[in-house]
Amino acid sequence: MTPRDAIPLAGARGLAPFARRTRLVRIAAAIALVALALGVVLIGRHPRVQEVRFLPTGSDGVVVLDVSASISSDTYARIGATLRDLASSRGRYGLVLFSDTAYEALPPGTPAEMLRPLIRFFTLPPQRVPGEAPTFPENPWTRSFTAGTRISTGLELARSILIGQNSTRPAVLLVSDLDDDAGDLQAVHDVADAYRSEHIALDIVSLNAAPEDTRIFKQFLRGSGTITPAHLPGRHELVAGSARFPVWIAVVALAIALLLAANELWCARLTWSPKPPIAQEPAA
Repeated sequence: MTPRDAIPLAGARGLAPFARRTRLVRIAAAIALVALALGVVLIGRHPRVQEVRFLPTGSDGVVVLDVSASISSDTYARIGATLRDLASSRGRYGLVLFSDTAYEALPPGTPAEMLRPLIRFFTLPPQRVPGEAPTFPENPWTRSFTAGTRISTGLELARSILIGQNSTRPAVLLVSDLDDDAGDLQAVHDVADAYRSEHIALDIVSLNAAPEDTRIFKQFLRGSGTITPAHLPGRHELVAGSARFPVWIAVVALAIALLLAANELWCARLTWSPKPPIAQEPAA
């Protein structure tokens, strides 16, 4: 409609405040939409979805931790990071420690926070002497317990603990470098078969495991569990199969959609079309 065809409106100046308000609303909505879109892009570039559910929610879980002689300084750091994640999970776990033998350190149902005192044994202290690299503190298992590696002993003890307490949802998390004694592999295979037949969930956090060892243990799991690489302190790698869908992304997307709908509903430019002529009834 051209200005020449415009319909004059008495008191048009009275609509000016409403026009300004509509313009401000449209500008504010546009700014909010751009801010939300930028927020999604920036946060999406650095997703913090590394929160890990190590064991199924509501399960009676036992953590089986490898402290054998094959555990190196690098894997010590990964144990510390894993224990820190476990302690922050607000779950409840039992703890079995093993090398060539195994013992129960914490009974099932122990609050995860009780794992926190162990973290100091797997955390490098700050450097105090220039030019001298710090070393991990001596832990209680170094001299009297740490020896060869027989993973079957840890898995079997965890299994007997869960069966002994008649767990309704038994689950085990093995934390190990998977560098097992060759003579123990058949025993691990047999224990893994028993886990499947008794419906005990088994998942693994691997401590910088060699590819061949990872392949062997994947065969033991037969697709019934997951093998997740442990991360180093200060790094937050995405844990496959463990991260939850970030619900906030869906909330932001819904908010953007609602703002767009509101913008179209309340802030659209007023338009009209000429009134069609009234059809005349034919003469009788």
